[in-house]
Amino acid sequence: MVTPARDNPIFAAGEYRAPANERLYQRLARRLFEELVSGTFGIGDRLPAERELAIEYGASRPAVREALIALEVQGFIEVRVGSGAYVVRLPGQGEEPGFAITAFELTEARIMFEGESAALAAVQITDEEVDLLDRLVEAMTTENLLAEVTENADRDFHMAIARATRNAGVVRTIEDLWHLRSTSPECALLHAKARNAKVRPVVAEHAAIVEALRARDATAARSAMRVHLTSVMDHLLFRTEEIAIEEARRALATTRQRYGGSGS
Repeated sequence: MVTPARDNPIFAAGEYRAPANERLYQRLARRLFEELVSGTFGIGDRLPAERELAIEYGASRPAVREALIALEVQGFIEVRVGSGAYVVRLPGQGEEPGFAITAFELTEARIMFEGESAALAAVQITDEEVDLLDRLVEAMTTENLLAEVTENADRDFHMAIARATRNAGVVRTIEDLWHLRSTSPECALLHAKARNAKVRPVVAEHAAIVEALRARDATAARSAMRVHLTSVMDHLLFRTEEIAIEEARRALATTRQRYGGSGS
């Protein structure tokens, strides 16, 4: 039975008082953690679907997915593409949920910092640097044809824009944000899922950024970068699963054709 958001204990005063700086996904993760502790769910049980959890807690799908990722990183659940989240371990005595920076938080920060980085680069960038960005977009196109997903040209592209700002603080900030992609457990897990689902950099979005920089249009460069990074989050949170499911369907269809079976 779905509990109305206004009556749900995750928001009720008295049962759990969240720290002032705690985000909604952390509150959701704590509530699910408490249900594991209380025995509401046992090992092997499937948690309600993301859509059901979003309705039950009056939260967005991204917040629900972040909460599930936080629990998955700590080994309490396993999210199986196209099937759902299953309990694989129960909390031990005195164990508490822990949180690192999530892919959503990281991308929020990237939207803010890299949007302004692109705007500043637009008034500083040289023709040679624009040519470099063109070559990196071409390299991205080539990398996208490889069997294994790589991010080398993508990272080099964003760092080249940061260096074009002529601001060492901007360069260091963008470097740190990219470093967090691989060192934060939550970020690393989601990006690994994206690679497994063959989610690749969108060349057209990067090309739009280059065109704005070529025109030395700071407003357009900021907008193009923000559009691109907003799209990145959409791909990470939703397209990751959609692409993996579609690839599984294609693989099944290929197997059926190979052996002449109907699958029934």
